[in-house]
Amino acid sequence: MHAIRASVPGANIVEAESLATLQDALAANPECALLLLGINMPGVSGFSALAYVRSNYDTLPTVIVSAADDAMIVRRAIQHGASGFISKSSSIQDIEAGIQAVREGELQVPAGVDLDDGPIDESEQAVASAMQELTPHQFRVLMMLTEGLLNKQIAYELGVSEATIKAHITAVFRKLKVNNRTQAVLAVQKLAVSDPAALELSHA
Repeated sequence: MHAIRASVPGANIVEAESLATLQDALAANPECALLLLGINMPGVSGFSALAYVRSNYDTLPTVIVSAADDAMIVRRAIQHGASGFISKSSSIQDIEAGIQAVREGELQVPAGVDLDDGPIDESEQAVASAMQELTPHQFRVLMMLTEGLLNKQIAYELGVSEATIKAHITAVFRKLKVNNRTQAVLAVQKLAVSDPAALELSHA
């Protein structure tokens, strides 16, 4: 928070701790100028949230903030559409500089990371592209499927009928080109990231 306020004096900061609150926060703040997105926030797997944001808010600069900062993960983040990557271990000064760079339209990556060192797996990119075809409701249902929730549990959580959930699941399967829940979960796992700590998501 200190780094954000130092980089953008007077910024209105809104925090979201889960997929549901992320969706609500973005919908309620269309003027949002910057999104700092943690990997593996509750309700989302890996780069799935980034795919969702790029699909629904394609002009919103989005920076991945993570303790999992090896070069491959940084490259994956950028190739999935992130505007930058900031390591959780960065100094306050480096975080401030990174935020400012992205706000000025620059691509921010940690020193020493070669973005040309190899593209991400084609199947991973295909899943990310398919996810971008999902509606917000379909995306949330998919994430709940990956958590092992049954149709009736998802319906209860979302306050809709089981028939509505079945319709969403049918659409999700079609767009992901899968036939069942297991295949859907395996597809989502292609975007997973091994991150020891789920990080906060906030935007300014």
